[in-house]
Amino acid sequence: MRRPLLLALLVPASLLGACIVEAPGGSNPNERRQAVVTQVPPLSVKSSANFEDKVELVGATVQPGRIAPGEAARVTAYFKVLKPLEEDYMIFVHVEDAEGRMERLNADHKPAGGLYPTTQWKPGETVKDEFNILLPSGASSRALNLWMGFWHPETDARLQLKNPDAVRNDGRNRILLVQVPVEQR
Repeated sequence: MRRPLLLALLVPASLLGACIVEAPGGSNPNERRQAVVTQVPPLSVKSSANFEDKVELVGATVQPGRIAPGEAARVTAYFKVLKPLEEDYMIFVHVEDAEGRMERLNADHKPAGGLYPTTQWKPGETVKDEFNILLPSGASSRALNLWMGFWHPETDARLQLKNPDAVRNDGRNRILLVQVPVEQR
């Protein structure tokens, strides 16, 4: 019997109950610059996933490196921009039970909290994308798999993985970013 995983994407309290009117590319250049890093910190997960020779996933960090039921983990992914992107893509994140016993969570989101759309990414930049996952109390998973890729919401198309032999993937342009162990209490 499959039981729902019931993970949640955490939303900052300042956004709850607010009416959000989206500005193209963020509200000011300073906010957009916060999404670009000049140096990538030490990574807990390294990758070289190449999406259509336009974006390379450099790697990610997960803090803490182990998640317990009722707690959250912060995921930070780093993307190296290789060529301009003509479309605004979303980052999709599928959080799944490692044994496949529970339904997955789709944690699709705009890159960099919506402040820096992919059409504004410049070759040579490294873009930082952060999000949280919350494992509900009572979850019984041994580990969570975090699958990731780029998805266009209007066409339902994914950016194609150019180097599938170099990274763990499922053959559907989805890479396994990391497997996060679940602490049993």
